Amino acid sequence: MNLLIQFSNCKLLRNHEIIIDDFWVRNGVIIDPEKIFYDEQIQANVRIDCEGALIVPGYIELQINGGYGVDFSYNVDNVEEGVNKVAKELLSHGVTSFCPTLVTSPVNSYHKILPRIKKQKGGIHGASVLGVHVEGPFINPVKKGAHQELHIRKLDNGFQTLLDVYGDLSNVCYVTLAPELDNACEVVRELCKRNIKVSVGHSAADLKQGEDAVKSGASFITHLFNAMLPFHHRDPGLVGLLASDQIPSSTTVHFGIIADGIHTHPAALRIAHRTHPEGLVLVTDAISALGLTEGIHRLGQADIEIKSGRAYIANTNTLCGSTAKMSECVKFFKKAADCSIVEALEAATLHPARALGIESKKGTLDFGADADFLILNDHLDIISTWIAGECVYNVKN
Repeated sequence: MNLLIQFSNCKLLRNHEIIIDDFWVRNGVIIDPEKIFYDEQIQANVRIDCEGALIVPGYIELQINGGYGVDFSYNVDNVEEGVNKVAKELLSHGVTSFCPTLVTSPVNSYHKILPRIKKQKGGIHGASVLGVHVEGPFINPVKKGAHQELHIRKLDNGFQTLLDVYGDLSNVCYVTLAPELDNACEVVRELCKRNIKVSVGHSAADLKQGEDAVKSGASFITHLFNAMLPFHHRDPGLVGLLASDQIPSSTTVHFGIIADGIHTHPAALRIAHRTHPEGLVLVTDAISALGLTEGIHRLGQADIEIKSGRAYIANTNTLCGSTAKMSECVKFFKKAADCSIVEALEAATLHPARALGIESKKGTLDFGADADFLILNDHLDIISTWIAGECVYNVKN
């Protein structure tokens, strides 16, 4: 089907600015209208008046543990059903692509779950699955956060240990590990050879250990400020990677940050943004309680409790993930960081796409990219969500 759609009376986020222009989509791809006018000399099959709304790339979520009662690490018996349920619900959040995330788990859980969370294209059924983010079990127990220490592992036999624990790596796109572990840099290099991205996190590493990991190929920091040593002026730890002069000039270290108003103080958001704006990636780190009422729920192998909109390990004061929507995080980040609309939106679109190395197809409205986009009002509320040029969510419905 050669369906040509023209969106008019709209603003576009393109080339790091908001412009007024029409937006053209054909067969699920964003196209250059000049070729339509001058080469093909044809008219659009469908014209849509956007009434002055803003068109932006779809949000990309690199770290989400579940939602709506589904825990990706715990729902072993109905993996596909759980992923599909969350993928469908994320459309209303503006998320068009995501990485289901597994927290530290028993070995048999990885062997059962990882082969069943397959990369898949999005559509009316739900957001695209870009690959699995495995967060642990190769982390530092001192900074375990909500991860169960019982299942935390060392890298005693280097990359072979990782293979033994995970089993099938074919669906994995990100691995979070602590860079101070013995053999960590060897493992980072081996993962990068397999085109698997490496993030440092849940770590007590000093700055040099972080720099060594980046020189070995690590390119991301998992939820900056959370589950790592606090910034210290004599050794800033992993936070120091944002301003390190030991990082190769060709390398951009991206970092996830949870802008839910709970995990990261607004001042910390401003510091991170002003220090390294190009690397900032909004993540929700949302858990199974996303979209649910307050009370006791499940995260991996542990019970968690939602109190006053905050998620804790049950019967403790330890935060263990958020219940925030990506659309809310974008708005909160814009206000807290006092940044432009463009900067806030690119932190949830272009930057995560760059972190994954898929910026030619996702996170952009450039010609030739996938037509995954959102139509927003001036308050950044979602009017509709589109994947491959098809409307998959409309707030009016």
